[in-house]
Amino acid sequence: MVITYNGLEFFKVQSGNLTLVFNPVSKSSKSALPAPRFRTDIALVSLNHPDFNGTLSLSAAPGKETFIIDTAGEYEVDEVFIKGFGLSSSYGGKNSVNTIYKVIMEGITMSFLGPLKDGDLPDDVFGEVEGSEILFVPIGGLETLDSSRAYKLAVKLSPNVIIPMHYGESSGNGTLLKFLKEEGVKGLRPEEKLSIKKNALLTKDGEIIVLKSPDA
Repeated sequence: MVITYNGLEFFKVQSGNLTLVFNPVSKSSKSALPAPRFRTDIALVSLNHPDFNGTLSLSAAPGKETFIIDTAGEYEVDEVFIKGFGLSSSYGGKNSVNTIYKVIMEGITMSFLGPLKDGDLPDDVFGEVEGSEILFVPIGGLETLDSSRAYKLAVKLSPNVIIPMHYGESSGNGTLLKFLKEEGVKGLRPEEKLSIKKNALLTKDGEIIVLKSPDA
């Protein structure tokens, strides 16, 4: 599995010939991030907002269509198992729904919190995402968790690897440094990508991995 970061909450997850993306940035987003065109098999959208719903910028492999998931529910696509949980959100000043996703791919469980602002997850959702091998957590503050609450929630969820997201252009690296300080880390050199297999993940315990972002 190979994971790369494209800013905000836009991640590309590659497993062999299969590509899954989380929260692709729309061309109409005010983030000024580019809206990359990937050949994408599965796209997961947490919230209907230009920062996360840029599925029109994605393209599918010849003869195929991108399978788009943007609501809570259970799905199985190309041996990828996905479960979504809808929570209330006021991102962008509008009442809406933020869908948290639990994804099992290559036997690896990933939990993606989307633009979560409340650090207290409902018990049923907490139980579903607790103990995931990889946790994607927003840390930018304002309309998402701030660095302190993000770290506290991440520790409670006990993942093997924590990947911070939703920081950069609007908040600068200061937000990331605050998040790392919660762990007692002065700084981490961002990695271009995370290439990892399940057996390697199981040797880690709450390790923070920073992926290079185009807006950082």
